[in-house]
Amino acid sequence: MDTISVIRERILRLCAERGITINKLANLCALPPSSVKNILYGRSRDPKILTIKKLCDGLEITLGEFFSTPEFDALEQEIK
Repeated sequence: MDTISVIRERILRLCAERGITINKLANLCALPPSSVKNILYGRSRDPKILTIKKLCDGLEITLGEFFSTPEFDALEQEIK
């Protein structure tokens, strides 16, 4: 799995755990729904850390909590 896929799956899992839609998440994060959907549908291949930080703020978690998963730990190094 690549980094974008892991980010996408993490966002979807967090939304499911909280019972919120993507549009609700965008509203909580003060982001346009299109920005969130672009990440989820793979149109944004390099989401900015500030966008992920806003997502975390809306989900009421830290960046550390967002990235602290076995899936992120298992990612291969991008540059070799």
